[in-house]
Amino acid sequence: MNAFLIGVFAFLLLLLFLLALPIKISFQVSRYQVFQGHIKLRWFFGLVRVRFNPFQVKTESTEPTSKTKKTRQKKPGKKKTGVISVIRQRAFRQRVIRFLRRFWYAIHKDDMKLWLRLGLGDPAATGQLWAVVGPASGLLACNREIQVTIEPDFLDSTFELDSHGTVQFVPLRLIGLLAGLLLSPTVWRGVSQMRKA
Repeated sequence: MNAFLIGVFAFLLLLLFLLALPIKISFQVSRYQVFQGHIKLRWFFGLVRVRFNPFQVKTESTEPTSKTKKTRQKKPGKKKTGVISVIRQRAFRQRVIRFLRRFWYAIHKDDMKLWLRLGLGDPAATGQLWAVVGPASGLLACNREIQVTIEPDFLDSTFELDSHGTVQFVPLRLIGLLAGLLLSPTVWRGVSQMRKA
């Protein structure tokens, strides 16, 4: 029994040590009709290096993506009303914005650029979404570490992206921030409200 507890304790210490090591990620990602780009990862003092292209498979076939888009367009109503009802909650918005701010400053950024264009296809729904995205984009625009441009599209359903840069973060710190968000009563009230809608 003592050997088992010692083994568990040693495993937890090793896990905490690995999660406390910083991870460095370089990326170049864009989306206009399909996602394109590559990601490079460095970890464990540079001994672990990985380069991969997560979007290569998606660009090979265009027909299945168009079919999935058609099926998604058939039932947008319930999802939009649920999201809008949550966005209208002031406490939920403030909690999410506070989490995003802390999450943002927990990541060290270098030579980063982000351009994003968003639209839900309905001017009213896009306006409700922009009530959250607009202040967040204003905060990001004041940051000198990254060049951020977020534009709303009130006419069409749009998601276009162009980004590149390098980020470095400690996984243990981000896990702590995410746990604080998931354990927040405000977030759970928003989730229950969205389920009811």
